[in-house]
Amino acid sequence: MSVAGVATPAPAFWWAREDLGYVDGRLRFAGRDVAAAAEAAPGPLYLYSAARVAANLARLREGLARTGSRTRVYYAIKANRFAPLLTAMAGWGQCGADICSPNELDLALACGFAAKDISFTGAGVANRDLDRLLAHADLTINCDTVGMIRRIGERAPGRAIGVRVNPGRGVGYGDSPRLTYAGDEATKFGIYREQWPEALATARAYGLTIRTLHFHVGCGYLSAQLDRWAEAVGAGLAFLDDAPEVTTVNIGGGLGVPCQDGDAPLDLARWAAVLQRLFAGRDVTLAVEPGDYIVKDAGLLALSVTDVEVKRDVAFASVDGGFNLAPEPAYYDRPSEAVACVPRGLDPTAWRPVTLAGNINEALDIWAAAKPMPPLAEGDRIAFLNTGGYGASMSSNHCMRGDFTEILL
Repeated sequence: MSVAGVATPAPAFWWAREDLGYVDGRLRFAGRDVAAAAEAAPGPLYLYSAARVAANLARLREGLARTGSRTRVYYAIKANRFAPLLTAMAGWGQCGADICSPNELDLALACGFAAKDISFTGAGVANRDLDRLLAHADLTINCDTVGMIRRIGERAPGRAIGVRVNPGRGVGYGDSPRLTYAGDEATKFGIYREQWPEALATARAYGLTIRTLHFHVGCGYLSAQLDRWAEAVGAGLAFLDDAPEVTTVNIGGGLGVPCQDGDAPLDLARWAAVLQRLFAGRDVTLAVEPGDYIVKDAGLLALSVTDVEVKRDVAFASVDGGFNLAPEPAYYDRPSEAVACVPRGLDPTAWRPVTLAGNINEALDIWAAAKPMPPLAEGDRIAFLNTGGYGASMSSNHCMRGDFTEILL
């Protein structure tokens, strides 16, 4: 890498980049001193970078442009629903919103997204949900079951709908079954091939027009999973043969970002080439609905060290926030890189293994086990990276420790 023709050294840490790294021995993110920001907050602090979100979105749109198809991006607001961020994204006009509940619809509308730019896909959709959704004629509603098609037909005959299908193939981060939405084992998501004739007949019975074909096969896939992802997309497209009225194919989200040292980033050029090949000759709009890819690495969670103590042969460092604030490490074994905000020494070869424990009274509340860290002391700040997606939005008030602050930089 070079700047104005002058060679610059590679980052010392796998996660470092232009807007994230150590400056004079202190962690800086999006131009902000993280430790100083954390000290000014009353407790756990989420920081989000609007510039990083915009850059991620632009990179995705550039990749889609190489597919040769008409394209559309819906941001999955379940990944991060911080209202100032949603308002900024709506103002940029570079994406719509993917939602999965009526309350998310209300939030998206309040933040400036128009109903015509919102796509709903949900599971276990109650009749009361349908009544709220159907009040917006321009909203795209993707049906997850044959029964949902029927219930929409009973309420709004003649309406345009989308249908979520299950291609029976999927992939997720690290090939984790918890992050794979379709595969050999039956999942709750979408309509399977053997149900497809019934779904089409039900739509026809009520005069419903299927305008969107939707499928979402997994979460957090990277380059290593692209071949299997391509197979899943191909299987999803096979449903098109029976639905000539479809004008949009939504391939879902799931694009991942590196979460730990050794993760190979998603090769977006290769990803786009797969879509170019699979969609060649198909006169449809190609839609995607990423969450993580846009916001995950655009946020971090800063916590304070409360105790440092050796128990038997394990060195524990406790922090003032637990898995309820960012559940993915505990729920999905998906790592969140822990970084000392003001480390005592920047030579990782001199660091020692520490188990980072949260403040929730549950055995699974461990941020990381045997994580090499510089010496830690009470009051130190630790930043947990890649928590911009599925962190605050999945948080709970378990043990009544759900308080945190969010700031958009």
